[in-house]
Parts: sequence; C-alpha cells; structure tokens
Amino acid sequence: MSSTSVLTAKWPVLAQNDHAATWLQAWEDLGRAPRTLDAYARGLAEYLALCEREAVDPLSVGRSHVGVFVRELTRRPHRRGANVVSIESGVGLANATIQQRLVPVRLFYDFLVEEGLRESNPVGRGRYTPGRRASGQRGLVPRFSKLPWIPTEQQWLDLLEVARREPVRNRVMLALAYDAALRREELCSLRTSDLDPAHRTVRVRAETTKNRLERVVPYSAPTGVLLADYLARRAAISRARGPLFLSESRRNHGQPLSLWTWSKVVRRLALTAGIERFSTHTTRHLCLTDLARMG
Repeated sequence: MSSTSVLTAKWPVLAQNDHAATWLQAWEDLGRAPRTLDAYARGLAEYLALCEREAVDPLSVGRSHVGVFVRELTRRPHRRGANVVSIESGVGLANATIQQRLVPVRLFYDFLVEEGLRESNPVGRGRYTPGRRASGQRGLVPRFSKLPWIPTEQQWLDLLEVARREPVRNRVMLALAYDAALRREELCSLRTSDLDPAHRTVRVRAETTKNRLERVVPYSAPTGVLLADYLARRAAISRARGPLFLSESRRNHGQPLSLWTWSKVVRRLALTAGIERFSTHTTRHLCLTDLARMG
C-alpha cells in the first residue's frame, strides 16, 4: 500500500478531495520522505476539515478564510494544558508548528494555481530583499527565530555521568550523536558500511539526511574506543552487515534499533540527570555551538 493510501485512510477528508489526494500522490512520486508526507497530510487535512466546518469551498476561499485557520491554530488548547508555564499560558500551537501547518496549505494552493484551478495563492509567502529591509514583503504569519536551548557545562557533565552506567550501545550512540552532530534519523540509520575506523569518520548517506546531501564527518578517539567495544558486542548479536545499531530486547532481538527506542533512551537519561529539556536533537545543537565557540 502506498504512503498516500495510508494517509488518506488516516485522514478521510483528504480522500474526499480529489485535488488533495492527487497533490499528495505527486509529492510521494517525487520521493518525499514518509515523515514529510505525514506532516503535509496532517496540515492539509486540518485545513480542509476547517473548510468543511465553515462550509466553504477550498477552491474559492480568500485570505480571510486562511486567517480563520491561523486563528484556530493560535487558540487551540496546548497539549500540555495548564502544566505549561510560559508567555503563551499553555494555549495555542507554537510559532514553528503554525508555520509547519501552513506549508502544505501554501504548497497545495501553488499546485491549484499551476493546474489552472485558481488565479492566486491565498496563503502567499514572505519575500526579502538583501540590504533593503523596508522592501521586504511580510509573510502571512511572522516567523519567530529563537536560539536553540543547550545544556550548561554542569548539566552536560551530569548527563554524561548518568550515561556511564548505560550499555555500550547507548554510550557510543550518544558519543556519535555529539561528535558528528547527527540528527536522530541519521544516527539510527547508520550502517556498518558507513564506518571508516582507519580515518575515524562516518558517512551520513543522502537518503537519511534532511537536506538530501551526503556528508562525511569525523569522530573523536574516545568514541572510536567505544565503537570498537560495541562492534565486538554487536558481533555476538549478529555478524551480518547492515544496520549498525541493533535491538537487544527479547521481543526485537537483532532487529534495527528504532527512532522511538532511541528517543526513550535519551528521555530516560535526561530525567535521571534532572535535565528535562534534553532531547535527541540537543547533542547536535551542543556540538555545533561548541564548534562555533572554537572558531
């Protein structure tokens, strides 16, 4: 079953709109990653559901109707509810999430314009002319740019102290995630053939990256020692070449480690160390920040 079929079954409102299903299928044919397709489908499904509630035809709506969609997103109850202590008071989606929801709606209307079904895109997009801020055109929703959170030196040391008691697989994954600034999917998708122990480098294949660009990145000597220990451990689980990190659980013994399993590992380490904001992406931000600090 294709990804589009799965997504239209998940969100029936997409199946009820022939143009939406065709648009989503086109992105699948162009090779968009499954998680990207899922995000596109979710954003467009929420928008089309709003059009149904407002009894308007998506083909004929104006910017005011898109504004109603944005207003609904900004007033939607936060999933953490009253536990959120912030300026937003726990209400409304984050700015980055609203931007994410608007992207598929904008692309959908781009598609309708290209197909001759509409004359203009009601979502539009911001434009910026370098050196002339006043000439820029503001997007539908202003984009907030926040600095990523990174742990303090003591918090990082506390997390490493907790990690010292972990199995060698978890320790080498944490070390590689920091040394090579790897995203979660890049880390969990590594294969044995991606390693070059002689030069202490790892190849991040294009199909696993966010920007679809391959890169080769180095790792440190201590990480190399951990990696050698893990490869000996891995050989006891499976001698077959393929996915580097394998599950050691009884239920999925020898199977590739999933993204969600790694997320649970990092979450457990973070809570044990008392650093709730630490996530699988924090190591990437920390590595790049440390590189910037060193010039």
